[in-house]
Amino acid sequence: MTDEKGPDYIEAGRRLFAREAEFYWAAAKKDGLPPPRGLEIAFAGRSNVGKSSLINALTGRNALARTSHTPGRTQELNFFDVSGVFSLVDMPGYGFAAVGKEKVSAWTGLIHHYLRGRVELARVFLLIDARHGIKNTDEPILDVLGKSAVAYQVILTKADELTQAERTKRLVEVTAAIKKHAAAHPEIILTSSKKGDGIAEVRASVARLLDDRNAAPDWLFREKDQ
Repeated sequence: MTDEKGPDYIEAGRRLFAREAEFYWAAAKKDGLPPPRGLEIAFAGRSNVGKSSLINALTGRNALARTSHTPGRTQELNFFDVSGVFSLVDMPGYGFAAVGKEKVSAWTGLIHHYLRGRVELARVFLLIDARHGIKNTDEPILDVLGKSAVAYQVILTKADELTQAERTKRLVEVTAAIKKHAAAHPEIILTSSKKGDGIAEVRASVARLLDDRNAAPDWLFREKDQ
C-alpha cells in the first residue's frame, strides 16, 4: 500500500504500532466518556467476531484487549493510547441474544451515543466474520453509521477458516453490499489474527488516515528510524 511518489503506508503502519500501546479509559455510560485527547479510531463488531484478537495482533500485544470464548465480555468502551498518536477504541460487541435485554439496551445506547456524538471519531473499523458475511444483526450498526455520517471500513475476520475460493466469493458479496452505503470505505481488508493475514494492511490504513487528517507525527514517514 504505497501511493505513487507518496508515503509507504505499510512501513508507516508497522512503525506506528511498534511503539507503546496502553489502556487509559473505560466508559460504561454516556456521561463517562473521556475528555478529548485527539483523533479516535473505533473497532466495532458482533460479539465473538474476533475484535479483541485483531486489536492484540495489530498492537503486537497478547493481552492488550481482553479475549474470551464467552461472547459479550467487553461491556464498555475501552480506550487505548497508541504511540501517543491516536486513541484506539474497543467497542462492546453486539448481537448476542443470551445477554439480558436490559444490558443489551444499555450497550446499544452507549454505542449509538458515541457514534453519533463524538467529534474526535475519525473512522470505525467494522468487523464482519468472513465465514458468514453481513448478517441481519449487522444492519442496525450500518444504519447508525450511515445516519451519523461516520466513515467506516469493513474488516473481514477469521479469513484463515475459508478456502481461497470462499474468500474471493465473500469479498465480492460484501463489496456489493457496502456499495449501497455512502459512508463505507470502498476497500475491504481480509484478516486472520491467527495467521497474520491483513494485519499490515489494517495498520497501513490507519497510517493513511492519520496522513489524510494531518495527524501523523513527524517520525511516522521518515525514511529510516532514528
